Formats: sequence, structure tokens, C-alpha cells
Amino acid sequence: MKIALDIMGTDHGPKELVLGAVNAVKAYGCEVVLVGDEAVAKEWLAKYKALDNQKIKIQHASQVINMDEHPAIAVKSKKDASIVVASKMLRAGECDALVSAGSTGAASVAAVLCVGRIKGVERPAIATPFPNQKGTTVVLDSGSMVDAKPSNLVHSAIMGSVYAEKLLNLKNPTVGLLSVGEEETKGNEQTLATYPLMKETKQINFKGNVEGRDITNGSVDVVVCDGFVGNVVLKLGEGLAKAIFTLIKEAILGGGILAKLGGALIKPAMAKLRERMDPNAYGGALLLGVKAPFIICHGSSKAYAITNAIGMAVKFTENNLVSAITEKIAESQKRNEETDK
Repeated sequence: MKIALDIMGTDHGPKELVLGAVNAVKAYGCEVVLVGDEAVAKEWLAKYKALDNQKIKIQHASQVINMDEHPAIAVKSKKDASIVVASKMLRAGECDALVSAGSTGAASVAAVLCVGRIKGVERPAIATPFPNQKGTTVVLDSGSMVDAKPSNLVHSAIMGSVYAEKLLNLKNPTVGLLSVGEEETKGNEQTLATYPLMKETKQINFKGNVEGRDITNGSVDVVVCDGFVGNVVLKLGEGLAKAIFTLIKEAILGGGILAKLGGALIKPAMAKLRERMDPNAYGGALLLGVKAPFIICHGSSKAYAITNAIGMAVKFTENNLVSAITEKIAESQKRNEETDK
């Protein structure tokens, strides 16, 4: 299996991404194509003593799309940008999946323009796994479509259900629509219009409206919202987890000898909890709705996260998630057409 890795346009530069690729090849036995500045890629491969690794190739790309650039304009004007080159490789079948830690906006645009959408999907959605009290909740969209129509949210629900079933091994996963109350009459115009559509969609196990706390209590397996709300939820969750661990550490260090002794005793348990809460353990989020496996990582991702994102790309591909989503969307489209008749 061959994974394309866009190594440009990130907070830490190619250094961490190349190391992540080197570690991923060892961990998963896959091939990785580093897409970006060839000289820089070779420099870091040499430092990691992996320049002669036959499972790591380089595809030169002379341009970079930076975080502050307008995604659509940059993708269309920079034909040799690393994310554009990598996306075209994915479309041509030169690789099986793509991982990028560059601009999320640019990656989403490149995925649509260069790879293409699954038939029937108007807007791809980013699916992010959240740890909950029982296991994992899939939240989507977490940043791809900040403005979404009710039909877009229905497609997100279908795609999220396939994700939960195929990757999390959840049978008939439950779906909730994120709102400000559980009642069907609660919410803004978007959620009020989406609710009856979700209710009629046979491809999902819809349980109604859910609130923010339901993401972490595990009352449903999939939570659907637009990308604006989802990205706020994602960043708040990450920030809150970090703040809680920081406050616990400060309380232990400043609590005297008994607190420090207790902290030493619970250190192994806290380490396990930190690992479970760490978004880097997942590595990246899947962009669902495009014709090939596409994984988007944080711009601040380091080697550990990149290695795990490549692992997710391998798992995504092995489970034929794209084919399963294509089939479910087609079923939904067919049923809608029959209903319209």
C-alpha cells in the first residue's frame, strides 16, 4: 500500500513529517511518497538515516500553500503546490491514500477539485473521533463546511454511520443531530429543517437531537453538525483536556507532601488517561465524501501524530470505506428519487 504525504505548509516544517513517515514505514509496512521540496526531503531523510529506504520515495513539488492564503485561489493558481500534486497523484491511482497537515481549507478544496466527490455528495465532511465515557463518538463535520444545508448534514450522518460501523466496529450505530435541546422543536433554522430529513433517512439509526454533553457521555455513536460548530467543539475539547491536565498537575505540585505522594501513586493511571485523550493518538481526521482516502491533520502535528495518521490511512483503505460510503449514498439518492415520483 502506498500513502502520499504532503510534507509542506505545516507549523513545524518537513522535519516532523519526514520522521513520522520513517516511523510509519516501520510500523505498518506501507510505502510512503513524500510530496514537497525534494532537496529538503532528502536532507531530513539523510539525518534520520533513511535516505536509502526503498519504501520511502519523493515526489518533488516546487510550491507551497501557506495557512494564510485563500484556499480556492491558491489551489487554482499554484498548480505545483504540494497538496495539489499529492491530490492529483491520488486521483491518478499513483497512491492509495493521502495525508496532509497543511492548510485544512486548501486540502479540502484540492480534494474536491483534484480528487473529486462521491456521486450525490455535495460537500465533503471531516469526521473526528472523540473519546467518550463508553468508547468513541464520531463528530462531523469538524471544519470542512462552515455553512451547510440540511441535505449536507444528512449526507454527513450517512458517512459518519459508515465510519462508525467500519472503523469502530459498531453495529447499527446511533446518530444524533447537535442542537440546543433534545426536543424536535428546539434549534435554529438549519437543525429544524434537518430533523425531519434525518428522521426519514433509512440508511441511519437516527435518535433525534442531542446536546453538547452527549458527545462525551456516549449516548450516541455519531454526532452531526455544520463545520463551524464542529470546529468550535473540536478546539474547545482539545483545549479543555489540556487545561484539566495542567490544573491537576499544578494542584499536585502545590498541594504539599501528601498531594505529591498521591500524584506519584496515580501517575500510571493518569498516563493512560492522557494517552486516551490525546488527539495525536488518532493522528488525523478523515475527509469523507471524496473518491479516495484523504486524511487531514493539525498543522501543529509532530512525528507521533503523522505516524498515526498514516496508520489511519492504511486502515481507511483496507476497510474500503470509500466504496461503502458510495453505496450508502447511492441507496439514499435512489430512495429520494422514488419518493419524489
